[in-house]
Amino acid sequence: MSLMPTMIELLARARVDLRMGLPVVLTDGSETALAIAVETLTDARLTDMRSLGALSLALTARRAETLKARVYDEDTARVEVPASEGRNWIQAMADPSGDLNTPMKGPLTSLRGGSADLHRLAIALAKSARMLPAAVLVPLNDPATFAASHGLTLISRTAAEPLLSKSSPLHPVAAARLPMTAAEAGRLHIYRPEDGAEEHYAVEIGRPDRSKPVLARLHSACFTGDVLGSLKCDCGPQLHGALAQMGAEGAGVLLYLNQEGRGIGLANKMRAYSLQDQGFDTVEANHRLGFEDDERDFRLGAAILMKMGFSKVRLLTNNPNKIAMMEKTGIQVAERVPLKVGENAHNQHYLATKARKSGHML
Repeated sequence: MSLMPTMIELLARARVDLRMGLPVVLTDGSETALAIAVETLTDARLTDMRSLGALSLALTARRAETLKARVYDEDTARVEVPASEGRNWIQAMADPSGDLNTPMKGPLTSLRGGSADLHRLAIALAKSARMLPAAVLVPLNDPATFAASHGLTLISRTAAEPLLSKSSPLHPVAAARLPMTAAEAGRLHIYRPEDGAEEHYAVEIGRPDRSKPVLARLHSACFTGDVLGSLKCDCGPQLHGALAQMGAEGAGVLLYLNQEGRGIGLANKMRAYSLQDQGFDTVEANHRLGFEDDERDFRLGAAILMKMGFSKVRLLTNNPNKIAMMEKTGIQVAERVPLKVGENAHNQHYLATKARKSGHML
């Protein structure tokens, strides 16, 4: 029946559940677990989950490295939650804000043997919900009955994993003329993904010839830089510099992708900023939070360009990863156009880290 939710819709529901502190039921046929995000865990729900069995904590290998916890499952660590430890201990394992004050959190016992697939899925869901990548799990016996009797969302790993690993299809929603300071001949296009995530935007300047390489920029949303004029990064100057260059040439497309903080979300970005105040660089801060250097999905930009009828670009970027992703997804990069703006006394270390650790051509 078409009124039943699809797996894409169930995943969207699961993200909201986790953000609100509600657990979800995960199953892969042979194993089942109840999972809850560490960030929104409450004492009451921790007590309820403990009544079901022994708890384990799912962490990324990046976070486990900081905690000196053993990783037996490649990118995922499964850590026993001692019966004597409460919510504060669990959340301190996931949130690095207090690491320097209490660096010794062990001894920690990592699980080995068996499958880590459900732990990995729980982390992926937390990441996609823009939360700290950590979850508490407890085994279950009858997933369908438990989910139905408690009104919880049931997620099948085999059905969910292919959807989580690929970009959600994007569909045009609306477009309208938008005169801007950079160019009066502007037009804003809105694209909405099927998975219920944030919408993405395309700013079209002039009437670019679809048969020729278009001057294009993949710009990830940066509330602090684009809106507040933050001096900690070069995002705001890059945004306005790219639009100005397109306006001067009379044509171009800027893809404004809602992937704040290199894809970890604004809240986690502020956590990373707080860690930077403790002396860690951008990459180190992301790793301590449990994320990779860059969690963004530039395939979204390529998909929008294709929907708009473009197949070749002159890409305004200093990031070689953007060039590689464009080429990999079928968009030919005819030329890399450097965009070196916005350096100041506050972001010199940030820019140096991007060049040294992320290969940016600065």
